[in-house]
Amino acid sequence: TGCAWRMMPHDFPPWDTVYWYFQRWNADGTTDRIHDALRAAVRDAAGRDPMASAGIVDAQSVKGADTVGRGSRGYDAGKKTNGR
Repeated sequence: TGCAWRMMPHDFPPWDTVYWYFQRWNADGTTDRIHDALRAAVRDAAGRDPMASAGIVDAQSVKGADTVGRGSRGYDAGKKTNGR
């Protein structure tokens, strides 16, 4: 999950400089382009198609209390949990 900006390692530039670049690059799409190029290079080096063909999203299921209405609850069969 990273760390707080002010707690960055000492071998980086001052935190406010790094944050300024991050904000600017994130706004203009530079971080997305860097991420995509690195992902493609790593996948290509591993002999895989540079573009992923599928993805998996996992989320935590939380048991619902008896006071939670049925309209906002569901059943997670994999975790055998009735809740949200």
